[in-house]
Formats: sequence, structure tokens, C-alpha cells
Amino acid sequence: MAEAEKPSRLDPRHRVTVDDVRQLMGASTPHFALQLRNRISKLIAGLPADDPARRLGEQEIARLERLGFTGEVRGQPAEELRPLRSLGEDEVSSYADSPVRH
Repeated sequence: MAEAEKPSRLDPRHRVTVDDVRQLMGASTPHFALQLRNRISKLIAGLPADDPARRLGEQEIARLERLGFTGEVRGQPAEELRPLRSLGEDEVSSYADSPVRH
């Protein structure tokens, strides 16, 4: 998944909405969580603190951070599915040492 954005959202006349944030949230997975976090962060950057789209975006950024670093559990306990892998310890430490992207 690229961090490229939908062209219509880049138009300075476009008013960012809760629906814009929801479209980016979609069915996020650990593998794309940090890229989605970056896209949402850029999308809401210019919004005032009390804007509904910004509040939803900030909540989603926090969720995506957790998802990206801890992974997710799939299925029911009886199904014995393995959790989806997220970042390993070596990747977490190298990511933490890199410049913040959001």
C-alpha cells in the first residue's frame, strides 16, 4: 500500500470529513497500519482540535499504532488460529530509532 492520497483529497478546497477518515480506516491490518496512520495524520493535520474528523482521526491513529506494533488476534479460541504477525522486536527498535513519520 502506498502512502499516496486520493487526488480529490489533496485539493486545498476539499473540506476533510469524517467519511474521508473512515474511508482510510477501512479494513486495516497490521501490515498496513503504520502507512494508514501516516495518511490519516496528513489528512487531519490542518484541522482544528475540535473538528469531528480530527477527533476521529486521532482515535484511529492511536488504534493503528497499537495494531501496527502488537498485531491482531484472529478467529475464536477454539479455532486455534495464530495471531497475525506485526512488527518483530528488531523491527520495533529500528522503527523507533527512525524519524517520526506522523
